[in-house]
Amino acid sequence: MALHLIKLCVGADSIEDLREWVSERALTAVAAGLEPHTTHTTRMVPKRVEELLDGGSLYWVIKGQVQARQKLIDIRTFTDGEGISRCQLVLGPEVIETSVQPKRPFQGWRYYPQDDVPRDLDSLGAGITEMPADLRRELSELGLL
Repeated sequence: MALHLIKLCVGADSIEDLREWVSERALTAVAAGLEPHTTHTTRMVPKRVEELLDGGSLYWVIKGQVQARQKLIDIRTFTDGEGISRCQLVLGPEVIETSVQPKRPFQGWRYYPQDDVPRDLDSLGAGITEMPADLRRELSELGLL
């Protein structure tokens, strides 16, 4: 069973903001002759790398709610210019919307077990993705999505 990570998406007010950021980074990578993956650098290095890379994703909390995920492609460790160990999460280029799930603020990243993750939005049925985000959020809060 896959293990996932969850992290606050600081600076993004919506999934569209996250998608724009990911798209810009992917285009920059392609222009440099690299794969269109994006990376996110953290200070702490996950210990359960094999489980995370066995189908895991990074779930993003935007405005207090889990709203999207990106597939984890690789986890790389490195030492920065100041001699501090860092971790680079290599993420797939696609931002996948999930059903909305409230989440309280926390620092850094956390492991996110498969049993706790929200379902992908497109798996909830036809027409859900065309629904306005505010309506989906309200229906989710009422337990109808």
